[in-house]
Amino acid sequence: MPETRIGISGWRYGPWRGKFYPPNLPQNLELNFAARCVNSIEINGSFYSLQTPSAYEKWYDSTPDDFVFAVKGSRFITHMKRLKDLQQAQANFWASGILRLDEKLGPILWQLPPNFQFVKETLEEFFDELPRNTADAAKIARGCSDFMKDRSWMKIRKIRPLRHAIEIRNESFVTEEFVNLLRRQRVALVIADTANKWPYMEDMTADFVYVRLHGELELYASGYDDRALNHWANRLKKWRQGGEPARGPRCAPKAPRISSRDVFVYFDNDMKVFAPFNAMDLARRLGIRRDYEKIKRDSRLSGRPKNSRDTRRTAWPRRAIAYTHS
Repeated sequence: MPETRIGISGWRYGPWRGKFYPPNLPQNLELNFAARCVNSIEINGSFYSLQTPSAYEKWYDSTPDDFVFAVKGSRFITHMKRLKDLQQAQANFWASGILRLDEKLGPILWQLPPNFQFVKETLEEFFDELPRNTADAAKIARGCSDFMKDRSWMKIRKIRPLRHAIEIRNESFVTEEFVNLLRRQRVALVIADTANKWPYMEDMTADFVYVRLHGELELYASGYDDRALNHWANRLKKWRQGGEPARGPRCAPKAPRISSRDVFVYFDNDMKVFAPFNAMDLARRLGIRRDYEKIKRDSRLSGRPKNSRDTRRTAWPRRAIAYTHS
């Protein structure tokens, strides 16, 4: 069965309090509440700054066993270093605690800035250096900076595959050459609905689909009505089944049909509290049901939510694979 993950981009938003989150819900329980309403969340804080192993551990512990996080790659890598001379930056990123998510670690999202133009050689070198499993990520992390030594994590309990997706925002990427590069590298092209602000492409380039819904009519602010949600549900079902819709903006011929694709969708229209409700509505159309009213009723005004299983992490086994500084 293909994985279907429908969620939200981030969860700490002031305007959501009292509208999506119940009134007086402690902020330290917001992730726990959100994670019972959706089955995946995109971590945004990792884009703005290096997080810490303790933060990733807390997020792991606050979510159900079958939950998955997508992690947004550091803007220091994409926007400041612009995908060049990345050895130290990549080491610090992977050492920051991402591997503490363990089996809950989903795709890594790399978002390029609008003024970043397509240069095949730059992208190819970047993709070649990306870790494709957690053991490779831990090895890269060994090269982290001295300031990371007391705040790094390089242990893994199991070697797991890593997936990468890239979101582009410049018209120079709207080429068959770019799509072919992604297919060779098995990197997913993010299908990004941005209210027509940035390029929109539906080319399938990997064995999973990564969709970001930033707002249908107004970036980050407008919601998706029933017509729009039905539109996305129909497309996602096609992609999930290994095919593609008959019509869609593509730069290259259709990808060969495969048995199935995993699906990851994140709503980023957070300004007016549309994102979590749109996510639950779309998930319902894809066979994932959450009883929002019951989740609200079961939430205490303080302390741990009622009937919430203790999800605290068990101790790491002695046989965990550790990569220390060289």
